[in-house]
Amino acid sequence: MAKAPLDTDLERYRTLLETPTEFKDGFNWTTVVGIVFCGLVMLPGSIYLGLMTGGSMGAAATWVTVILFSEIARRALKTMSKQELVVLLYAANIMIAGIAMFPGGPFGQFIYRAYLVSSDAARDAGMSEGFPSWFVPQPSSPAILERNLLHSDWMVPIGIALFVMVLGLISRYTFGYLLFRLTSDIERLPFPLAPISAQGAMALAETDEVQEEKKTSVATSLAAWGKGATAKRGSDRWRLFSLGVTIGLAFGFLQVGVPALTALFLAKPVFLIPQPFVDTTTLTETFLPATPTGVALDLGVILMGFVIPFWVVVGTFAAVLLTFVANPVMHHFGVLSHWQPGMNTINATFANSIDFWMSFGIGTGIGVAAISIYSTIRDIRQRMQESQAQGAAEASSEGSMWATPKKGRGDYSLYYALAIYAVASIGVILLTHRLVPQIPLVFLFIFSFLYNPLISYVNARLLGLAGQQVDIPFVREASFILSGAKGVDIWLAPIPLENYGGMAQHFRVNELVGVSFWSLIKAEAVALPTLFILSLLFWSFIWRSEAIPSAMFPAAQVNWELMAKNNVLLFSSTFVPAGEDPASKSIMDSQFMRAIHPQFISAGFLAVVVGFAILTIFNLPVLMIYGFVRGSGILPHFVLLEIVGAVLGRYYYQRKYGSTNFLRMAPTVMAGYFTGVGLVSMATIGMNLIKASVSSLPF
Repeated sequence: MAKAPLDTDLERYRTLLETPTEFKDGFNWTTVVGIVFCGLVMLPGSIYLGLMTGGSMGAAATWVTVILFSEIARRALKTMSKQELVVLLYAANIMIAGIAMFPGGPFGQFIYRAYLVSSDAARDAGMSEGFPSWFVPQPSSPAILERNLLHSDWMVPIGIALFVMVLGLISRYTFGYLLFRLTSDIERLPFPLAPISAQGAMALAETDEVQEEKKTSVATSLAAWGKGATAKRGSDRWRLFSLGVTIGLAFGFLQVGVPALTALFLAKPVFLIPQPFVDTTTLTETFLPATPTGVALDLGVILMGFVIPFWVVVGTFAAVLLTFVANPVMHHFGVLSHWQPGMNTINATFANSIDFWMSFGIGTGIGVAAISIYSTIRDIRQRMQESQAQGAAEASSEGSMWATPKKGRGDYSLYYALAIYAVASIGVILLTHRLVPQIPLVFLFIFSFLYNPLISYVNARLLGLAGQQVDIPFVREASFILSGAKGVDIWLAPIPLENYGGMAQHFRVNELVGVSFWSLIKAEAVALPTLFILSLLFWSFIWRSEAIPSAMFPAAQVNWELMAKNNVLLFSSTFVPAGEDPASKSIMDSQFMRAIHPQFISAGFLAVVVGFAILTIFNLPVLMIYGFVRGSGILPHFVLLEIVGAVLGRYYYQRKYGSTNFLRMAPTVMAGYFTGVGLVSMATIGMNLIKASVSSLPF
C-alpha cells in the first residue's frame, strides 16, 4: 500500500538524526554568564520589538548569545562542546521566554492587567472595579496611575505568580518526564519533528568541529548543499547563517531601526514600514463587507513559510480564501449583523467573532480534538497488535517503564516524579481554592489528576507520531458555567489546567543531542529566578518611561485592544455588578452566551470531521485540516506572505537543493535573519533606554 503524502513528508524528518550513545552535562559557569548576558542585553530589546512590531526576537537573542560565547571560547583556544552549546541555547531561550504580545518574561502580563482594568471594554461593561486585588490593583491605585510596577499593591499578584511558576516548573519535569519515558522509551514513537529542533541547536556546534577552510561565496555554499556535500556542511551552515544576518540587518533597520531612532528627537516615531500591518479593511469594505483585510510587510513571515509544514500553510491559506467568500455572504444574509461600515481590522474581527467565528472556532477545535483522539486510539490498537505479533521476547527487551534506565541521560525515578507532581498539584489546588472558594474542589482535582494526564498523554502521542498537538477548547469555560460559580475572580485564578505533552518532545530533542537531563534542570533553576528579577526591572523601567500601549508601541495598541475585548466578553458570562444579587444573574443573559451559537459550533465540527474523512479516503495530506483550523477566523494579514514563502520553498528551493538539504538550510537562514533584526533592535533601542534614563534625572 502506498504511503500517504503526510507519511512521506514526515519520513524525511525521522531519519535526520540518530540517537547518540554518550550523554554529557552541558551546564557550567559559561551557562550562568550566558544567562546573565542574555538577560541584561537581549531582554529589553525583546520587549521593545514585541511591543513595537508584534514580532519576536527569541531566535535572534538566543543565537547571538551562543555565537558570541562560542567565538570567545574559540579565540581563547577552547572549544565549547556540543552539550555546552545546546544547554546555553536552551538557557538563552528561557531568558527570552514569552510570546510576541507579552515578550520579555512574566511581567508583560502585569502591564496588560493594568491596561485591562482601565480599558474602554472593561469600563463600558462596568467591570473596572470588579477585579480582585490579588490579580491587579484597583484603577485608582497609585500603582496604576503612576505606572509603578514596584508599588506595594503589586506584591500579592507578583508573589502568586512566583509561586505558580515554581510549581509549574516542578510539574513539567515530573509528569513531562513520565510522558517521555512512556512514549519514547516504551512505545518507541519516532517524534518526527524532534530532529528539526535538534538540528537547529547543533548547527553552530558543527562549525566548531570543522577545520578552517578557505572562503567561498554563498552561491557556492548553496550549490554544495544542493549536491549533498557533507564535508563542508558545518562551514556552509555558517555562511547561510551569515546570509540571514545580512538580510536581517538591512530589513531590520527599516522595520525597527528608523522608528527607534526617530523617537529620540520626534514626538512620534516615523514608521517607514507600517506596524504591525497595513490595514485596508475600510478600503475594501465596498466589495468585501465584514471582511478584515490587509497585509503584514514582514520578510520574516516569508521565511516562516519556508519552515512551517507546507500543507499546514496551504490549509491556512484555504481557510482565509474561504473567509473572503463567506464573510460577505453571511453579512448579506444577516449573520454578521454587528459589523458596521467604517470598522477597522480589530473592530471588524471582534464583531465577526461574536456573530459567527468564535462559535465556528469552538466547533473546529472540538473536531480536531475528536479526530486526534480517534487517531490516537487507532494507533494504540495497531501498536498493541504489532507488539503481540512480535512476541514477548522482543517486547521484554524494551525493559520496564518503572525501572530507571542506566543510559547516562540523567534519568530519575518515576515513583519520585509522580509523588512530587502530586504534591505540586495539590499546592496549586489549595492556592486556587483559597483565592476563589466558590470553585468546587472536585473540579480542581479532576483537572489535576484526570484531565491533565489524559490530554497530556494524547498530545505526547500526537507529537510522537505526527508532530502535531491538540487541545479541547472551552474545557475551563464549560466547567465554570456548569459549576454555577459567579464573579470575575474564577477566570483569573491559577486553575491547574495544563498540557505537559510538549515535554515529551522536549526530552527527546535533548536526547538526540546527547545532553544530560539534569543539566537542563540546573539551567532552568538558574535562568528562571534571573528572568523573574530582570523582567521586573526592565518592564518597570519601560512602563514608567512610556505608557503601554501608546503611539510608540503600535503592535500593543492593536493586539491588546482586541484581547481586552475578548477577555471582557468572556468575563461577562459570570460577572455580577456591585449591588446586584448573584442569584438573580443568569448566565444565559450574558453577552458571552449570546455569542455562543450551537448551529455554528456544529458547522465547524462537521467541517473538520468531513474534511478529515475526505482527505483520508482520497489519500491526501491531513495536515491541511490543522492548517484550516489555524486559519479559521484569524487575521489574514500575515497569511499572504506566508503562502509565498511556502510555495517558494516547496516548488523552487526544494527542487533546486533537494528536500532534505533545504529543510536543514531554512532554519539556519531564518535564525540568521532574526539575529540581524535583533541586533538592529538592541542597538537602536539601547539609545532610547539611555535617553529615558537621562530625561528622568533631576538635573
